[in-house]
Amino acid sequence: MKHLNKLIVAACMAVGLNAHAQDENNPWAVSFGVNAVDTRTSTADDFGDRFSEFFNAKDHWNIIPSVSYLNVSRYVGQNLSVGLTGSVNKIDKLVVKGDDGERSVINPGDVSYYGLDASVKYSFMNMIGSKWFDPALYVGGGYTWMDDNGDATFNFGAQFNFWFTENVALTLQSGYKKSFEDDRMVLPSHFQHMAGLTFKFGGKDTDKDGIYDKDDLCPNEPGLKEFQGCPDSDGDGIPDKDDQCPNEAGTAEFNGCPDTDGDGIPDKNDACPDVAGVKSLQGCPDADSDGIADKDDKCPNEAGPKENGGCPWPDSDGDGVLDKDDMCPEVKGTAANRGCPEVTEEVMKQLNDYARTILFNSGKATFKEETYEVLENMKEILKEYPHAKFSLEGHTDSDGSNALNQTLSENRAQAVKTYLVEHGIATDRLRAVGFGETKPIASNKTRAGKAQNRRVEVKLIKD
Repeated sequence: MKHLNKLIVAACMAVGLNAHAQDENNPWAVSFGVNAVDTRTSTADDFGDRFSEFFNAKDHWNIIPSVSYLNVSRYVGQNLSVGLTGSVNKIDKLVVKGDDGERSVINPGDVSYYGLDASVKYSFMNMIGSKWFDPALYVGGGYTWMDDNGDATFNFGAQFNFWFTENVALTLQSGYKKSFEDDRMVLPSHFQHMAGLTFKFGGKDTDKDGIYDKDDLCPNEPGLKEFQGCPDSDGDGIPDKDDQCPNEAGTAEFNGCPDTDGDGIPDKNDACPDVAGVKSLQGCPDADSDGIADKDDKCPNEAGPKENGGCPWPDSDGDGVLDKDDMCPEVKGTAANRGCPEVTEEVMKQLNDYARTILFNSGKATFKEETYEVLENMKEILKEYPHAKFSLEGHTDSDGSNALNQTLSENRAQAVKTYLVEHGIATDRLRAVGFGETKPIASNKTRAGKAQNRRVEVKLIKD
C-alpha cells in the first residue's frame, strides 16, 4: 500500500487539467467506483477455461468495500478517448493449481494490490444511434503491483456506459490484464472488473443557455436550442440574428418585421402602417387612384393631378376648357379660342356699325358730344372678348391734301384707341392705323359720299 498515495496524486493531477462531456462538447470524463480482481485465469488450461467461472464472484473475486478505482479520460475525436486509471485492492483470494492439477483458493495474507493503467477506448454509441447506451472496447497497458512485486501488463476489455443524463452514467467494465511475467509470485495475469459512476465535463457554455459554445451560433447571448443558441426576443420564430425587427413580432416573409395593415409592405417601410395602401405610395392608400396618397391629396375622393394638389382642375365658366388653360376662365368660350368667346361676324358688324357713327369735330381728332355714348358701347363689347385684338383704322374724304388727310386719319384712329384704353381696354389689344383718303367706300364727288368716307373701321386681328 505504500504506493497508493502516489496513484491517488497522479489521478488527481489528471482530473485537475479540465472538465466536461466525453465527446466534442464535453471532452473530459472522470469515473470512480469499486473494482474486483479475479486471478483464476492464471491457472486456466486453455483459452476457453479462462472464462469457465467468469462470474464466480463469491469464490474468486477480490473486492474492498470502498471506492477503489479512479479514471480520468479525454475525448480526442473519431469516437476515441484516451484515459488513465488508478486502482487499489486487497488480494485475499488467490487461485492456485497444485501438482495434481486441482485448483484451490488460498489467502496469501491480504496482499496489497494497486495498478496504474493507460488505455485507448473506442465508443460505438454513435454507430448504433443510441442516446443513452454507450458500449466501447479498449486496449492499453500499465503497471500493477502486488505488495512489493510488480510487472507491466497488456490490457484489453469492454466497457458499458448507461447515461442517466447528458453528463452522468453508470459504468460497467471488464478487462483482461496480461502480465508479461505471468508468475503468481510476482504478478499473475488476471481479470479486473469495475462498476462505478462517470461524470462528463469540460464543455464551454459562455452564455449559460445549455448549448455549448462549439454548437452555439450566438455564444455570448442566451438563446434557444431550436435556433442553435440564438435568442428570439420577440418570439416570432425568427432568431434575432436574422430578424430585421428583433423587438417586434413579424413574419418570415418580411425577415421578422410586422405588416400591421396586411398590405404586403412591412411597417418599417410603410408610411401608413395602420391603413392598407399600395406599394408605389409606400403603403399609403389612394382612394381616387390618381397616384397621390390620400394623406397628401387635397381631394382624396376625386381624381386630380399632382400639380393641383390631387384635385381636379376647375372649369369656372363651364365651357369645357379648364381654368388653367382658359384665357377667359370666367367667360364661356371655345377650346379653339383657348376658352375665350369667338368674335363672330355679327359682333364685328355691330362694332363697325358703332364705329361708323363716331363723329369728329370738323378737321380735328376730337369727338362730338354725342359720340361718347357710341364709344362706351364699343368698350362694353370689347370687354366681352378680353383676349381678342383689334385694329382701329381711320379714313378721310378727299378734301385737302393727301398728307393732311393721312395725318388726320391716323390721329382720329389713335383718339379712338386712347379713349378705349383710358376706359379699361388693354393697350396691347388695340392697334391704331390711318389710311387717309386711300380707301374710299363711296364717291367723294357728293356730300353723302364724302360723309361715308369719313369713318373709323374695326378689324379683328387674327394671330
